[in-house]
Amino acid sequence: MLRLVHRFHLTNNPKTDILSGITVALALVPEAIAFAFVAGVDPLVGLYAAFFVGLITSVFGGRSGMISGATGAMAVAMVGIVSMYGIEYLFAAVLLAGLIQIIAGILQLGKFIRLVPHPVMLGFVNGLAIVIFLAQLGQFKAKQAAQSVTKAGEHAAEGGHSAIDVLFNGGWLQGTEMQLMVGLTVLTMAIIWLFPKLPKIGKWLPAPLVAILSVSFLVIGLDLDTKTVGDLASVAGGLPQFHIPMVPFTWETLFIIVPVAFTLAAIGLIESLLTLTLIDEMTETRGRTSQECVGQGLANTTCGLFGAMGGCAMIGQSMINIKSGGRGRLSGITAALALLGFILFTSQWIEMIPLAALTGLMMMVVIGTFAWASIRIIGKIPREDAFVIILVTTITVAYDLALAVIIGVIVSALVYAWKSANKIWVTEWHNKDDGRKVYMLHGPLFFGSIGRFKDLINPRNDEEDDIVIDFSRARVWDHSALEAIDALAVKYTEAGKTLHLVHLSPDCQLLLKQAKDMVEINLIEDPHYGVLVDYASVMGK
Repeated sequence: MLRLVHRFHLTNNPKTDILSGITVALALVPEAIAFAFVAGVDPLVGLYAAFFVGLITSVFGGRSGMISGATGAMAVAMVGIVSMYGIEYLFAAVLLAGLIQIIAGILQLGKFIRLVPHPVMLGFVNGLAIVIFLAQLGQFKAKQAAQSVTKAGEHAAEGGHSAIDVLFNGGWLQGTEMQLMVGLTVLTMAIIWLFPKLPKIGKWLPAPLVAILSVSFLVIGLDLDTKTVGDLASVAGGLPQFHIPMVPFTWETLFIIVPVAFTLAAIGLIESLLTLTLIDEMTETRGRTSQECVGQGLANTTCGLFGAMGGCAMIGQSMINIKSGGRGRLSGITAALALLGFILFTSQWIEMIPLAALTGLMMMVVIGTFAWASIRIIGKIPREDAFVIILVTTITVAYDLALAVIIGVIVSALVYAWKSANKIWVTEWHNKDDGRKVYMLHGPLFFGSIGRFKDLINPRNDEEDDIVIDFSRARVWDHSALEAIDALAVKYTEAGKTLHLVHLSPDCQLLLKQAKDMVEINLIEDPHYGVLVDYASVMGK
């Protein structure tokens, strides 16, 4: 059996992966129920999604040890279509979103996650840690389910994120009930922190699992009156049934679900690929981004056909798994199968688990997820990077993860373009042998630096009639640069001067229009570099 497991790369440590998977499954239950409430659907719809997404991505995804399931980021984007058109339209949108993700994987679009700068990654991690923390505060409130549905509906209309509202919508527990909730949460956190320090036994069992079981037995044994999983909703149910979405197959339906499907696909892929990158760094291994896109797509397509709400990678549960020692695909598979087992056979016991134990577990996840080093270095890194970290964190908490990452990448790109635009200069000299004036251009020539390029090289400043511009120390990045070279050639021609362009790449020579007759080709010395967009397309093949 072990040989079979190793052959298929399911695990290198079956016992650790299985125990870690069970721990993750326990934490998945209240999360799936809560996100189902946010989306405005039945709790079983969220639980089935956690099962399908967790199982399929663990088998077919590109990152072992990463846990996927129903997530808040996608749930917030679902509530609008559910409230306006009904749950069947949601299933159709999730199905289409899965197909879009599969296409993204086939086209290898996942590789573009490498364009996300490190400050954006730090902001993403910090923002999600804060969102997870705020979500846990809801456990310290009464009537959480009703509040979650109401607030989710309000924010769907406003296009906002529901996480931060937990601080302002009231409903906090009072007196002994609050004290007991806080005390059990702190106790859970203490067990998770201290248990690994115990000699021998601390290395054999996952601390989160020990903490959940210990606090659960304490609450049951002392008959303490505190909220349990069963207070959220029943987790009992049967096997999920095959279900084609009951929507009209018309163009009108397509126009309704397409925007939602693209939004869900984008949110799912961004969150999954960023989580994959984070786990890569933690485990010093390498996941496969394109394969993960396909795995996420297969999972969501299946959800759409079995009446589940869909999902993506979950950074909180992934951190639980990694911290508990789960590294192989077996951990994710175990978590999914254990979750289904809870639904089918042990729901009455799972419903007895105190929410305080699961809240304490997630609070430890928050502490482990937040990039505390970013606070220490915030004054030592460039101000632009510090601004991006704060910006992405803020938008993630106040609005939406996908939007935060997109804005962070755009701001980082603009900062880079601005800095690169100032990294261009020329050295010039006069060649006494032939009377030519030579300009050697240094740095990148692109849309941001062409203004500087025009100031550095101007026909009106040249007294010589024979001019040479040497591009051996420069790189032509885009079409704007080519147009600037062409325009310069026209100016020298109108001024009655002879212009020679040397050391331009063959790509540039082919794309130049006005200046192509002025290019002097030196096959020995000319560098072979391409215009950036052409080079990128070649690398993508």
